[in-house]
Amino acid sequence: MCVLAEPYLTDYQVDSLVNAVRETGIEIPMVVVNGTVSRSYDPDQVANAVNNPISLTTLKLFREVFERERWWSFVIAERKFAEQVGLSDTEERRIPVEDVPVFEDSDVRRVEPIQDGAWNRLPPDVVEEVGDRADVVVRYGFDLIEGDILTAPRDGVLSFHPADIRQYRGLGPPRAFLDGQTRMGITLQRLSDEIDAGEIIAIEHRDLDDCLTLWDVYDSLRDVQPHLLAAGITNLRDPDFEPINPDALGPYHSVADRREPKFALQILSKNVSGYLTRVRDARLPDLTTR
Repeated sequence: MCVLAEPYLTDYQVDSLVNAVRETGIEIPMVVVNGTVSRSYDPDQVANAVNNPISLTTLKLFREVFERERWWSFVIAERKFAEQVGLSDTEERRIPVEDVPVFEDSDVRRVEPIQDGAWNRLPPDVVEEVGDRADVVVRYGFDLIEGDILTAPRDGVLSFHPADIRQYRGLGPPRAFLDGQTRMGITLQRLSDEIDAGEIIAIEHRDLDDCLTLWDVYDSLRDVQPHLLAAGITNLRDPDFEPINPDALGPYHSVADRREPKFALQILSKNVSGYLTRVRDARLPDLTTR
C-alpha cells in the first residue's frame, strides 16, 4: 500500500494505518508527501497551533486562516477555545510524517503536484513508481486528485469521506449536523474522477444521539477509521468481494458554503447550545445530591 500524505497526519489517520498494518499485515513501501510550496499557511504553524495551547502564534495563524476560510475561521477558533476551557474533549493531534511508526521502512518522497484549479495530478514518474510498488493507495493528502494515479495501482486509490456518499457529498458532517441527522455513515470509497462518487469499499454507520456539537460528530465518525481501513483492505483481498456501486448519490455541498456568514453562525449557535447542555447536565448530579 502507498500512502498519499500531507507533511502532518492526524492522530486518527495514523491509528488507521497502524491498525491496518497490524490487522492485515500489509506493507507500506512508499509514502508520497504533498510538497506544495504555494500554501496559504505553513503546515508547521498549523500543527503547532493544533497541538499546543493558544498563544501568539495561534493568533497570528488565525489571521492567515481568515484570509482563506472567512467566517468558518471563527468556528475553528471556537473549537480551540472550547478545548482550552474544558468544554470539549475532542482534541486532535498532528503528527509529522517522519514520526509515523509504520513509515520507518518506507521510501518517503516529497512531490509538488501539478495543479489545475482545485484538482491535483501527480507527476508521471511518481504515478508509474506507485503503480509498480503498490496494489492500492490510501489518500490522506493532496486534496482533490485526478489523473492516472486513480488507476495505476491494481485496486485504485482509497479515501475516507465522513458521510454516506449516498446521502451527503462534499461538506458532509456540517450540513448533516444542521439538518439534525441522528445517524450518519463514514465511507471508504475508491476514488473516481467525480467528487465523492466512487465505489464503496467499506462503510459503517454511527448513531449520533449523544453528539452535542459538530466536533462530537466528527470524533464519532473518525473513531471508525482505524478498523474501517483494515476492513477495506480485507475486502479487496477477498476474490468474492463486490464493491457497492451506488444507484444514486447524495447532493453535493460545496466546501465554500462554510465560509458564508449564515452557515458559520448557524454552526456556532448550535455548538454553543451543545456546550450549554453539557454544562447543565454536568451540574444536575451535583444539585440532586444536595
